[in-house]
Amino acid sequence: MIKCADIVKEFHTPSGVRRVLNGVNCEVQRGEKWGVLGHNGAGKSTLLRIIGGVDLPTSGQVERDMSISWPIGFSGAFQGSLSGLDNLRFIARIYSRNYEEMRRFVDDFAELGHQLREPVKNYSSGMRARLAFALSIAIEFECYLIDEVVMVGDARFAQRCRHELFEKRSDRSLVIVSHSMDFIKETCDHSMVLRDGKMTICASVQEGIDMYNNF
Repeated sequence: MIKCADIVKEFHTPSGVRRVLNGVNCEVQRGEKWGVLGHNGAGKSTLLRIIGGVDLPTSGQVERDMSISWPIGFSGAFQGSLSGLDNLRFIARIYSRNYEEMRRFVDDFAELGHQLREPVKNYSSGMRARLAFALSIAIEFECYLIDEVVMVGDARFAQRCRHELFEKRSDRSLVIVSHSMDFIKETCDHSMVLRDGKMTICASVQEGIDMYNNF
């Protein structure tokens, strides 16, 4: 289970303190697929980063007894001056994974070729997204966090992403942030709606979509 208990997140801005999340509570059980809905600026991505441990809440806590990915496609943790392979080696050490096995998978999946040896700061946004996605699924997590756009690259690569994430790992938990209601309908069996820093847990995916559309 993943449990968010009274999560508050504040940011200091030139105009003062902005509270993005204001006492958010939610739970994700094993195998559940949750869609997180809300308009731009509602705090959806912030919540995802807190669940994944990329960011810390101002107050409240996240309880985890599942292994959780960082938000898929999130490339903010890359060290730009290091090569793709050096970033891969660093992640393999953090998660105690075999570097050579991860390298073979990422090399095959991301299809970056010799560019894996180049500094990540020289990558295009598409190359960074390919590397980030490949690294995300190179480690078998029990829960995957998905922030908006997960199908990157051309149609063939996008289909490979879909197969790896939604077919091969269909038994995993998912927490998905997206503005595509069709995508949420297709992939989720639960929904929650974030507005004005508060989270509403909905009885169904459709209820969440209707609430989102009525804002």
